[in-house]
Amino acid sequence: MSYAVKSTLPEGDLKVVGEALQGALTDLVDLSLVAKQIHWNVVGPRFRSIHLQLDEVVTDAREYTDTVAERASALGIAPDGRSSTVASGTAIDTVKEGWLQDSDAVRTMADALYAVITRARTRMTAVGEVDPVTEDIFIQLTGDLEKHRWMFEAENQR
Repeated sequence: MSYAVKSTLPEGDLKVVGEALQGALTDLVDLSLVAKQIHWNVVGPRFRSIHLQLDEVVTDAREYTDTVAERASALGIAPDGRSSTVASGTAIDTVKEGWLQDSDAVRTMADALYAVITRARTRMTAVGEVDPVTEDIFIQLTGDLEKHRWMFEAENQR
């Protein structure tokens, strides 16, 4: 494999970090798309609060997408955010077509966040052994996503 930027990481470590970053990129791109899909289709008495809450997830997911992709680039790894890559590598289940009742929207989003967080924690552990700079990104990412998940879980308690 050739790199545009020479990494300061040894080849084996670079492979671990590259796989973690690419996997996170895939999950984050899909998370932002899933949140927007739900955002556009949520209906019910809690529409407005859920609609606005979903925008917060989209904003964070998009910011972390850029952070993760730029970290990969800084290490000489070409990030891949193409739709075919995202579709084949995401951890998130497909969102049901059409309108989503508010309670279903909340559950769908909480499940999507759970899937991304679970994989982020695994990646955080893997990169922590070889690259604390990338580990720090995963620590921040996981904390922010867990906060969103908590809020959706709390929203779903009735």
